[in-house]
Amino acid sequence: MQFIETPLKDLIVIEPNVFGDNRGYFLESFNKELFEANISPIEWIQVNESLSSRGVLRGLHFQKPPFNQAKLVRCVHGEVLDVVVDIRLNSPSYGKHFSIKLSNENKKQLFVPRGFAHGFVVLSESAVFSYMVDNKYAPDYDSGILWNDPELNIDWILSEKELILSKKDQLLTALNEIEIPSRWI
Repeated sequence: MQFIETPLKDLIVIEPNVFGDNRGYFLESFNKELFEANISPIEWIQVNESLSSRGVLRGLHFQKPPFNQAKLVRCVHGEVLDVVVDIRLNSPSYGKHFSIKLSNENKKQLFVPRGFAHGFVVLSESAVFSYMVDNKYAPDYDSGILWNDPELNIDWILSEKELILSKKDQLLTALNEIEIPSRWI
């Protein structure tokens, strides 16, 4: 398993070792000992999965403390463009974003620490997206950043007319309109 640093501090791409033969393949999607040796101790409490069709954009979501979450995300079937934004006020990469294609072909995963907004758009006909979280879902602490915030200037690859967003995601606000107390991080 390879742990690859990204330009955003603490955001890590994980490439599992894949063992394949004529029967298919085997990989470890999570190894607690390796994860803790390369990233940090963590206790995952829930695994979530979504099925989405091409053009579905989910995000950019985060939860406010005390229910903020770290995530370990992967695309089990299909392909997505996964995007994160650093919203840690004390971070040198505050307001910067990172994107990566995750797919059943490349089997890459992304560790998203607390203090990041997260979203993805489906590039294939459909995609099954799975993620582990270290804190429970708390609707009253749910928040997010508008997917097309002009200051972030995220390239979602697909044209705007191809995108399918929930009403909730269409109503999110720009990063500079969100109050982010320093105690969040």
